Amino acid sequence: MTDLQLTPNDPQIDPQIDPQIDPQTDPHTLDDLHRFVQRHPRLFVLTGAGISTDSGIPGYRDDNGAWKRSPPITLQEFLGTLAMRQRYWARSMVGWPLVARAQPNAAHVALARLEAAGHVPTLVTQNVDGLHQRAGSREVIELHGGIDGVSCLDCGMQHARATIQQTLEADNPALLDVTAEAAADGDAHLEWHDLGGFRVPACSNCGGLLKPSVVFFGENVPKTRVDAASHALEAADAVLVAGSSLMVYSGYRFCVWAQRMGKPIAAINLGRTRADPLLSLKVAAPCGETLSALAGLLAGH
Repeated sequence: MTDLQLTPNDPQIDPQIDPQIDPQTDPHTLDDLHRFVQRHPRLFVLTGAGISTDSGIPGYRDDNGAWKRSPPITLQEFLGTLAMRQRYWARSMVGWPLVARAQPNAAHVALARLEAAGHVPTLVTQNVDGLHQRAGSREVIELHGGIDGVSCLDCGMQHARATIQQTLEADNPALLDVTAEAAADGDAHLEWHDLGGFRVPACSNCGGLLKPSVVFFGENVPKTRVDAASHALEAADAVLVAGSSLMVYSGYRFCVWAQRMGKPIAAINLGRTRADPLLSLKVAAPCGETLSALAGLLAGH
């Protein structure tokens, strides 16, 4: 699908939000969504942070698509200084347990049901929490990787995030009893006064620099994932976006490509999305109850 790409492989960056993007879509209902899926039974489903908020994992953006707080760390910042890595890992040490304990919610379960019924041959998610797989979805492409893994940038060894947490806690006991407001993707709003003494984890194999196995802002989504998702889009009848503002290009591009292919796009999202002008229909309702009801209607009960 390289002929459809706007650029070879765009990094996950925050675009300048177009001030003219203003949802003008007429309000649509569950019945409209049901008819949409009946007309287009093979869906390319793209999910975002809004689908996991009912599992207790905060999202990044408000209903207008703007950052709720400061933007997340970029790859360049993480690689650039020890101080930024100390800040990242300290916040992750406090925030990661919430993601580790999170359970799939009704939206994840409903999408697994839709896959089992043949409506979702492939699910593409921008989330890194692994909840789709834990709910039973099998054909999942994690565009931005998984927060449960950590990679050594020197020797390539893969580490379980749970193992790294044990190291973090053993090396930084002063943070064990610290609490902070949870943030998206295992982050926490922690401002620690003694970050200079924080010990960042190192690779147990070579002592090298460790990075979570996720795509940071400013980092390219691996081409193999983009290609796999592109092929899934080509094979689908239509696109269904669930719980995403699509403000970063890594997800939004699939709506652009779908429009070029003449494939209709529906969205379930409470706030505005970057793709609002491209949508055939938009249901402004919570993902969990909407997808659960949709799965029930398609199953005939």
